[in-house]
Amino acid sequence: MENPATPVALLERWLSTALATDVAGWLGDRCATLASSDLAGDGARLLFTTYGLIARRVPRHDLAPDADALAAAARARPGWDPSRWTVDQAARARLLAALPARDAPALRAAIDRLAACADLHELIALHHALPLLPRPELWAARAAEGVRSNIKAVFDAVALDNPYPAEALDEVAWNQLALKALFVASPLHRIVGFDRRANPRLARMLCDYAHERWAAKRAISPELWRGVGPFADDAMLADLARALGEGDPRQRAGAALALRSSPHPGAAALLAQAGGVPNLPWTALA
Repeated sequence: MENPATPVALLERWLSTALATDVAGWLGDRCATLASSDLAGDGARLLFTTYGLIARRVPRHDLAPDADALAAAARARPGWDPSRWTVDQAARARLLAALPARDAPALRAAIDRLAACADLHELIALHHALPLLPRPELWAARAAEGVRSNIKAVFDAVALDNPYPAEALDEVAWNQLALKALFVASPLHRIVGFDRRANPRLARMLCDYAHERWAAKRAISPELWRGVGPFADDAMLADLARALGEGDPRQRAGAALALRSSPHPGAAALLAQAGGVPNLPWTALA
């Protein structure tokens, strides 16, 4: 019997409520068969067939887990947030979580082929499911490819509400994810592990991006400064001071929140000049 605290058990519980009894039974049977299959043989065919059939048998309406369900998800898989998932995405994640882990090359080949053949909705579901896939050490390249996607919905499936990138991506790929989120106007506060993976190189990249936006007389996301504060040198502190002087109150609030996290000796003086830190979370500035 599946441990009731695992992601798989949670998915089964939610799907048993969201799906008609016969559909839930069909999916459960397919998952059980897949788990004992050979991905180098008939198992791959079963995966591809079932993954495609989900579009015909499972509705695409919101999964809508309640607060208790989301808390259980975070306990089962730290950082996992399926609050914006649809039912068909949950069904596909349940199927992918059932993949047998014993043959790593066959497992990776099956996922690569699935990604190559997937339509948009299937590709989004695959990237949502990255934190639930067996053999997590295999999927860093898949996550990095999702980051490079020119389809925003695919990028967001990797970058937002997903704990896997912060766990698996190297610094270059992680920094690309963070900077691209700004390019495509995805909220930084939904990037799991953003503060933990912030680094001096990313801080410099963010300031360079701010200078480009200023030069083009274009708006800057106030969240940008979140990745700058902890690593601010003299030049970055000057950028934060400039942001404090902006007319946009959200920009000033972002700079102040960043200064609060800065160990630079000049940060406190700038905050005092600005009148302190606003009582706002970063989420209010997205």
